[in-house]
Amino acid sequence: MEKKISKKKKYWASLLSASIFVLILIIPNISFSQEINTDKNRVGSIKPRSTNEISSSNWLLGCETLDRDYANYDSYKQYIVPLGIKRIRLQAGWDKTEKVKGVYDWAWMDHIINDALERGLQPWVQTSYGNHNYENGGGANLGAGVPRSKEALLAWDNWVFALVSRYKDKVKDWEVWNEPNFGDNIENTPEKAAALNIRTIDIIKKIQPDAIVSGLAMGHISISYADSFFKILARKGKLELFDNMTYHDYSYNPDANYGKVEMLRATLERYSKKVKLRQGENGAPSEPRLGGALGDYDWSELSQAKWNTRRMLGDLGHDIESSVFTIIEIAYTGGPITKLNVKGLIKSDSTKKAIRPKMAYYAVQNVASVFDNSLQRLKDLHPTFNTKDIPENGSVVYSVGTDRSVAVYGYENKVSKKQLFTIWVDDFIPTNTNETRKINFTVLNGNIDNPVYVDIITGNIYKIPKSNWSKKDGKIIFNNVPIYDAPILITDESLIKYCNYSGTSMMKQ
Repeated sequence: MEKKISKKKKYWASLLSASIFVLILIIPNISFSQEINTDKNRVGSIKPRSTNEISSSNWLLGCETLDRDYANYDSYKQYIVPLGIKRIRLQAGWDKTEKVKGVYDWAWMDHIINDALERGLQPWVQTSYGNHNYENGGGANLGAGVPRSKEALLAWDNWVFALVSRYKDKVKDWEVWNEPNFGDNIENTPEKAAALNIRTIDIIKKIQPDAIVSGLAMGHISISYADSFFKILARKGKLELFDNMTYHDYSYNPDANYGKVEMLRATLERYSKKVKLRQGENGAPSEPRLGGALGDYDWSELSQAKWNTRRMLGDLGHDIESSVFTIIEIAYTGGPITKLNVKGLIKSDSTKKAIRPKMAYYAVQNVASVFDNSLQRLKDLHPTFNTKDIPENGSVVYSVGTDRSVAVYGYENKVSKKQLFTIWVDDFIPTNTNETRKINFTVLNGNIDNPVYVDIITGNIYKIPKSNWSKKDGKIIFNNVPIYDAPILITDESLIKYCNYSGTSMMKQ
């Protein structure tokens, strides 16, 4: 095992440019069923794909808090492109840009946006927060109140106008305000948040009619708050100016909140069938019991990697664009949080220096490599344990041989129609161990000719031996498939770009 890890470190370091940094990949010793997950059956590892190799995908990446200097863009910028996510979430920072009334200093933001564009990245820019120069101008930190005085609102309008005018040829994707309902904030009522969203989108659309604009950005899902917000926008005829309504719902079990998400979607659809949901910020810590969102749990780098990949693929399975929070650990020094937020994919410290990628970085990279927009979800996919329940319309039907709760989503390549299935145990918080169980997985109307088994956390790919599967008349049966509380894939080999594996040597395909 030591020899293989050393080889893989060399591979990642060469891929991400050893002249800039050295990467250390630590993969747990996962003990799987000998029938499938053996070195004899291993054919390679998922090949990372940089952003210029991926045309588009479901993913966004958090690069937040640069407006408050809690992170340093230049310390991590070289890590973004190899991750394979094109769209990055930024906060514009009115308070940082207009330190003197009426004078905008764009240098810091020009540097970030111009560098991102040169790297082939697409900025998603939020217009918040407020500005201390103006009485009742709104706070400049998380959980702050929105601007509310006449002078402050006029200054806000001028800020948004100047911001969008400056970057309209570089930024197409905008967001209004971050988490108006954060924590116990009762000042930012739905009425105030809706009013700010309306005046902001009116300015954006006047300058940039084809802009993509996201509103709401709830800090936690409150159906009553969202309903009031949507109702006001709809009554004013402004709701369908927006493309997305975003939410940030942190839950210890990443699969446990989809009931609330579907309630939120149903609430939105009462007012508009056009506006979509976007998950705008979610992530898990990598160290135990440090406070903050999800802080009261014994997290590790392994459970963080499991959480992030389950969130990404759960969102994909629910047709929701999904943002990963965040690229690097954040050194909060102001506002309601004053600590190191360890939800980053990259290890940092109080000096904001990038130290190394964590296990979650590579796991997210694996997801980004496999799941681009060449795949489409199998929407006509049904679970069944009774052959009498099988639809007769050519639907894809599956059964899982276990009484435990298991997440299963299916996809097909848009051209070849070859299929891919994601499977994981979803009934508890991600653990710090890799206990597995074996299932039988049956697919009717399946389209897999050369099946492989893929572990998303390690990126390892295994040829499924003929003794473990059979196919006849579109019915495919897979036997003794090891699953655990992180995503595994059963897929046609043609849908995975990978590096060949032979003995202990790693080489590019």
